[in-house]
Amino acid sequence: MSDVTIKRALLSVSDKSGLVELGHALGKHGVELVSTGGTAKALRDAGLEVKDISDLTDFPEMMDGRVKTLHPKVHGGLLAVRNNPDHVASMQEHEIGAIDLVVVNLYPFAATVAKGAEREEIIENIDIGGPSMVRSAAKNHESVAIITDPADYARLIAEMAEKGGATSYDFRRMLAAKAYAATAAYDSMIASWFAFADQGVDFPETLAVSSKLGSSLRYGENPHQSAALYLPVGPSANGIAQAKQIQGKELSYNNYNDADAALELVSEFRDGPPTVVIVKHANPCGVATGNTLIEAYEAALACDSVSAFGGIIAVNRPLDGPTAEAISGIFTEVVAAPDADDDAKAIFAKKKNLRLLLTGELPDPVRTGLMMKSIAGGLLVQSRDNGRITRDQLKVVTKRAPTDQELNDCLFAWTVAKHVKSNAIVYAKGNSTAGIGAGQMNRLESARIAAWKAKDAAEKAGWSEARTIGSAVASDAFFPFADGLLAAVEAGATAVIQPGGSIRDEEVIAAADEAGLAMLFTGMRHFRH
Repeated sequence: MSDVTIKRALLSVSDKSGLVELGHALGKHGVELVSTGGTAKALRDAGLEVKDISDLTDFPEMMDGRVKTLHPKVHGGLLAVRNNPDHVASMQEHEIGAIDLVVVNLYPFAATVAKGAEREEIIENIDIGGPSMVRSAAKNHESVAIITDPADYARLIAEMAEKGGATSYDFRRMLAAKAYAATAAYDSMIASWFAFADQGVDFPETLAVSSKLGSSLRYGENPHQSAALYLPVGPSANGIAQAKQIQGKELSYNNYNDADAALELVSEFRDGPPTVVIVKHANPCGVATGNTLIEAYEAALACDSVSAFGGIIAVNRPLDGPTAEAISGIFTEVVAAPDADDDAKAIFAKKKNLRLLLTGELPDPVRTGLMMKSIAGGLLVQSRDNGRITRDQLKVVTKRAPTDQELNDCLFAWTVAKHVKSNAIVYAKGNSTAGIGAGQMNRLESARIAAWKAKDAAEKAGWSEARTIGSAVASDAFFPFADGLLAAVEAGATAVIQPGGSIRDEEVIAAADEAGLAMLFTGMRHFRH
């Protein structure tokens, strides 16, 4: 495939950044500029000679600009195969001139939706002519170059400088691929808005999902796997993917996965007191609240100081110097915080491998959205687990009601259990986890493991007893038998919170009554696989 000299360019952009510089660069090569509306004005204001699209089509722009480029003299000039005699004859017969370059970026649909515009304004920001020109130019990339991203202006200018005003086939092919990705992403945003926002559909017949490459990662969960981070195209909630990395090594796939788990859990406490979450392999190993961040960190660390080594930490307050100093006492992979003061940054700067991520406002834990998991041959999609239980929704099912402290501990344990892999058991006391059992094939083993970890923590800290003594215990799903409950009793728990709903609920309640426990039913479970 040969180089194509750019003789005529059609420019129609909503984002005017870099437009004037590009126009001057094209002018230096003697390129005829054809443009529309505001784009033409911007170029003329910069002293460039521009032909209006209506001069090319012999037809005026009409219907408030809805119809201006949808014309045979535009699309014929883009789609004509230059070495096809029939196409050339048609161009001559209908006085259609070739267009060698199209520069288009589309109406700001996503930004219009994001600002909360009314439906009429959103509809008006659905671009029709732009995507049509993009697709025509991209299809005929053998002869036409298509630019959809202002970031590519410099590449185009360099390409033309190197080739004397021409573009190469490989360059045009690359631009075509990028152009079709741009229109696909644009259409997916529109389809998603119609389905979810406009029509209120939970699961549309066709799920259009579009993401943009954020960065390539060193590898996946294991070194033999490749990996990348993709960012959503269009309006979305900010999270760990949008966090600003202040220092440290490049983030790995596992770092992102674990940091996301930590941030999601700490966000449950975004309106609460200072809270620290320590995560290892996507499971929390210590969670605590306190009067200060350092107090919360020390309590969270004490829950399982062994697992915390090489872990991920998330906090719900701007990070301060004393807390950063304490965190620096053990090897930590990542720390995520809404912000950090200068003292904290200076302390972490001494730990060159530690990654510090500043997230800004924490995600809303009750936001809506979809969660997706690929399986062989398909994609599983579900709504986010944004369920929450208030005190008024709890049902006391035992003879004894919980004390105020037990009730607080139950709710704290329940919040943490929502973020622990099933089967999940969480003991909590005094706004701190005492022991966490995660990912076991049966609930009894989770209860036993959590209790064992609490005893181990007590021995390491030199406490007289494990913090499970007098604790509340949360189970992410119902106890199918009383054995898991009895293991919690043996560990010293005095209150239980669980969904209920087992065919053996009466048996479990009777066991709780016999042990003198207070037990609450939530009516909601939190499986996490």
